Amino acid sequence: MDLLDVSLVNWSRAQFALTAMYHWLFVPLTLGLGVIMSIMETLYLKTGNEAWKKATQFWMTLFGVNFAIGVATGIILEFQFGTNWSNYSWFVGDIFGAPLAIEAIFAFFMEATFISVMFFGWNKVSKKFHLASTWLTVFGATLSALWILVANAWMQYPVGMEFNPDTVRNEMIDFWSILLSPVALNKFLHTVLSGWVMGALFVIGVSAWFLLKKRSVDFALKSMMVGAIFGVVSSLLVAFTGDGSAYNVTQRQPMKLAAMEGLYEGKAGAGLVAFGILNPDKKSYNDNENPYLFKVEIPYMLSLLGYRDVNAFVPGVKNVIDGGYPTPDGKQPLSFVEKQARGKAAIQSLANYQLAVNNKDTAAAALHKAQLKENYPQFGYGYLDRPEQLIPHVPTVFYSFHAMVMLGMYFILLFSLVLFYTYKKKIENANWLLRASLWSIPLGYIAGELGWAVAEVGRQPWAIQDVLPLQAAISSISTDSVKITFFLFLILFTALLIAEIRIMLKQIKKGPEEA
Repeated sequence: MDLLDVSLVNWSRAQFALTAMYHWLFVPLTLGLGVIMSIMETLYLKTGNEAWKKATQFWMTLFGVNFAIGVATGIILEFQFGTNWSNYSWFVGDIFGAPLAIEAIFAFFMEATFISVMFFGWNKVSKKFHLASTWLTVFGATLSALWILVANAWMQYPVGMEFNPDTVRNEMIDFWSILLSPVALNKFLHTVLSGWVMGALFVIGVSAWFLLKKRSVDFALKSMMVGAIFGVVSSLLVAFTGDGSAYNVTQRQPMKLAAMEGLYEGKAGAGLVAFGILNPDKKSYNDNENPYLFKVEIPYMLSLLGYRDVNAFVPGVKNVIDGGYPTPDGKQPLSFVEKQARGKAAIQSLANYQLAVNNKDTAAAALHKAQLKENYPQFGYGYLDRPEQLIPHVPTVFYSFHAMVMLGMYFILLFSLVLFYTYKKKIENANWLLRASLWSIPLGYIAGELGWAVAEVGRQPWAIQDVLPLQAAISSISTDSVKITFFLFLILFTALLIAEIRIMLKQIKKGPEEA
């Protein structure tokens, strides 16, 4: 795996980020709106009230438009692993490909089977079978998310694998440790629940529009109540799983945590930054510039959330690079220089092993294989030249994280107010709250994109944490070809997004009566 042109790496990253960001404009609404329309159909079956059927059909129409375009962008996203990241696909394809294959074979076909019954079976199958088809479609979409998120979580925390020097590939040895890793489980719950929040925001926002226009009032009030209850529950669960995500980051990706908090010098009893402005003059991890121009800090909270101990030491950027800082298990983390030396030793041991195998020198092959296994946990560091390469773009991670948290708190407040005013039957006259609900729809999308920025930018420079850096994961293709496809995808995805918005706005203006 030769080191390639930096511009090729950056353009390939940009293309993948572009595709992922557009894809994530469709996925969360699919996950959240699917559950809400299923709840409404359940209420229709239970009460026999035709108003719930009309509400279900209205939201189902919007779900279908969003679902179709989400599938199209998702397919393009998966193809990029083979086109732009072929070294990555070769190196870990046996592991990374397994959950994606399960997603395609099992979850996708479940969605494809039952979605047709859901849309076209209203008068062709029994009410109970139709309801089951609706829930199974949503369950299939959630299963798709599960397998994709398991694959992503494995990139953040690679487990259940063993490197085979004969094939120069990582091979899966424990499927269940990959599926049930704490990072995978928490990432799945947090991401899916954030989709539920998006669905709730969409429902109360659109319902607010109908109430402001004095149209379909009964439909809007019913939808508002379901959306608000669903939103309160899901947003509180997002906060809970967000704590779990931060805990996992603390334990397994300390550099990401340091970037999230703008923490350069670690300390015991570290405080959590509630709000802050970074110092743009901070150019290096070891200069004397203060990282902040201004900050408001909650004392001891970072140590408590990260280690469940108010006095625990939280490492900063400099500590992660220099190593040797105190840890709960008493082990001394290696410095970048030590990890780099071990990584280079692992790479050299692999080359020596292959040479010994070719020369049929069994004893030498066994020796080099043992040395490779000993140093393999730091394999990826052998491709890095400078400690600064370990540091993600701190302002992007820091501001994305804190903006996401603030939006999450705002959503809890918004759902609570909407629920209270709806319960008190005052929501129709609370125009300020209706307008806030309507204009909060884009904030849900922004919060989701910010969350992925924290997860993925914070992981840099790694394609796979500690094992494979980006410059060793890239395909040997021309930078110009990636640039061309980048702009082609930009045009295509923008056209799809505009088409979706226009279609959905047209359906919303028609209202539930014409759904």
